[in-house]
Amino acid sequence: MKFPVPQLLHELAKLTASEIIGDRSLLVHGINEIHKVEDGDITFVDHEKYYDKALSSSATFIIINKKTEAPQGKALLFCNDPFTAYNTIVKTFRKFEPAVKNISDSAVIGEGTVIQPGAFVGHHVKIGKHCIIHSNVSIYDHCVIGDHVIIQSNTVIGGDAFYFKRRPEGYDKMLSCGRVIIHDHVEIGAGCTIDKGVSGDTIIGQGTKIDNLIQIGHDTVVGKNCLFASQVGIAGVAVIEDDVILWGQVGVSKDLTIGKGAVVLAKSGVPKSIAGGKVYFGIPIQEAREKMRELALVKQLPGIIEKLKK
Repeated sequence: MKFPVPQLLHELAKLTASEIIGDRSLLVHGINEIHKVEDGDITFVDHEKYYDKALSSSATFIIINKKTEAPQGKALLFCNDPFTAYNTIVKTFRKFEPAVKNISDSAVIGEGTVIQPGAFVGHHVKIGKHCIIHSNVSIYDHCVIGDHVIIQSNTVIGGDAFYFKRRPEGYDKMLSCGRVIIHDHVEIGAGCTIDKGVSGDTIIGQGTKIDNLIQIGHDTVVGKNCLFASQVGIAGVAVIEDDVILWGQVGVSKDLTIGKGAVVLAKSGVPKSIAGGKVYFGIPIQEAREKMRELALVKQLPGIIEKLKK
């Protein structure tokens, strides 16, 4: 999320009760979690395992719970609880705005677009031309929808990211301030959920077609002309390249890449990145021909065992 105007670092330090380490004069342009940071962003780190990753990332500013020297060109905000400090900044610059009507006055809706009765369009939403938004669709604040998009009933665009920190007393929610961006000529079936980015964008590429009952997690980027069949589930921060086909009930883990043109057959599990241009099957997946050969050999085992007994 980019701030409406760049923020003075010392003002953010005051807001979060943090100590500045490094150049106090730098301006902060936005806030982002570590997967999506850019130059000028502020992020946070609160675990030793990730200190080096955060300090060497593209982030110019890091909220951190370890006193250390700021890398050249960066500044640190030192505090005991960076997670809470991060949430404090999000709450300040992306306040929740209660809705007072089904279609917000701040929403921008293009020529020829039809919003069916009972749909909800939140604050600062942009919807392009010649779209059809069916009844009971909910499009949360700040989402961006392109031209010629169809969204079927009971789908939710822009729900909160499923992102929590475990504490002794329970789970602490990481607040979401990102968006969902849906490009032109996308079709989304009924009963789907596409979560907003934690602080960046969840993106659905041009021409992609999504069946009913599909979940797409926060900060996932889906390429052009993909095809997802019913009950596919994709975790956060996945990258699905162009022309990928995921058949029914495929599960995709977080923080991985599915290469261009890959096809994953039904009821498969994708636990790590896979190359494009191949067909996959199984839990965990293998190339489909190899997996089918393996299953055929397994079917022969009873006969082989019986022969060995004689």
